[in-house]
Amino acid sequence: MKALSGDVLGHCQVFKEARFGGKRYNSSRAAPRLRLAPSYSMSNLWSRQCMQSLHNAIVFVRRTIENDSVVAGGGDMKMELCKYLQDYSRTIPGKQQLLIGAYAKALEITPCQLCHNAGFHATNILNMLWAWHTQRACGME
Repeated sequence: MKALSGDVLGHCQVFKEARFGGKRYNSSRAAPRLRLAPSYSMSNLWSRQCMQSLHNAIVFVRRTIENDSVVAGGGDMKMELCKYLQDYSRTIPGKQQLLIGAYAKALEITPCQLCHNAGFHATNILNMLWAWHTQRACGME
């Protein structure tokens, strides 16, 4: 990084930051050789959240290595219970069937939210989970 100078990266004469509609825009003018776009600085809150997430991940990996037993997570148990309750709800008549089916559907919220938080497409992941739970006792890794 120290070897990168203005000759390598280029330079601009005028740099402006403007706000339009609550959004921040950066513009550079008179920059014939500019090769590096300016980067946004992160806020203190975002920086602390990133550090906390990184710390949590490191602690999780360390504890997993230290202990030889791991409890199933990621919504695996809720998906299995959801499958069982939906199968059971199809065997009973009346309003109870709707109530148990709705409760079973609500159990899908946790795995779906975990997919969204991880940046995955929840529909694809939940379809894979459903397929695996109908074939054998298995979860997502």
